[in-house]
Amino acid sequence: MDLCVTIKGVSFILQMGMGILGNTVVLLAYTNIVSSETKLLPVDMILCHLVFANLMLLLTRCVPQTMTVFGLRNLLNDPGCKVVIYAYRISRALSVCITCMLSVFQMVTIAPTGPRLSRLKPALPSLVLPTFAGLWLLNMAICIAAPFFSTAPRNGTVPAFTLNLGFCHVDFRDNLSYVINGVAVSGRDFGFVALMVGSSCYVLLLLHRHSKQVKGLRRSLGSGTETRAAKTVLTLVVLYVVFFGIDNMIWIYMLTVSKVSLVVADMRVFFSSCYASLSPYFIISSNKKVKEKIVCSAEHDQLSVESQ
Repeated sequence: MDLCVTIKGVSFILQMGMGILGNTVVLLAYTNIVSSETKLLPVDMILCHLVFANLMLLLTRCVPQTMTVFGLRNLLNDPGCKVVIYAYRISRALSVCITCMLSVFQMVTIAPTGPRLSRLKPALPSLVLPTFAGLWLLNMAICIAAPFFSTAPRNGTVPAFTLNLGFCHVDFRDNLSYVINGVAVSGRDFGFVALMVGSSCYVLLLLHRHSKQVKGLRRSLGSGTETRAAKTVLTLVVLYVVFFGIDNMIWIYMLTVSKVSLVVADMRVFFSSCYASLSPYFIISSNKKVKEKIVCSAEHDQLSVESQ
């Protein structure tokens, strides 16, 4: 097997394995939390939804991509490609939207209460589920064109203005539809990333303003738990922005050429999936409740094995 193929395959396997394991563990931990507490806090609901979106992203993109790298062909027919590509586009969009939602929610939570926020803060918990529904509907509508351009790979040369994903082709027919799709997707992502970065900068400003005033910090920003949660959100935002930047630099390059090589497409898939693979481990390390549930489950499993 070619060395380049081996490196790509091993990289995708590690990314896929780490990502699916990490996101599944966090989802199971939240399931245990719900069974014991009957209700999740708003931030935990957002994190849980983010983890679900990232898991769906990995299952619909990294899994078929990894199989393709190792030479498995004809994985999907035309209907299968349409379903997988549509699900991937929605999950990728939800990942950025929910990360943005998490950043904005945290900003409003720790911001000093003023005339404008006095009514908004108490209403935040009741706005979480409607916001989820709105984001799902928005992204399902924006991504609705993806299935119409998605087909199973055909033998022979790849047509111009076609994204060759290996397991599927996304054929845009002409340069205009190719560029319009790219601009629409990038515009949506940049809009949410700009909002995410703006709210995170405001959180950083608040934390810096009160960093040397411990009593003022507790009075204005609430408990130490809220401060730790804010730092966790900032870490997730920085992580997303880094990989988003790499992903979109490759995407902008892809928009400038009529035929995209499979190596470039693989690089974009890898970097666009890094956030989904790494983010659950930041959640585990920083979320006390999730960490405790994972530790308790591990100890329970160990006792069960020892008792047998």
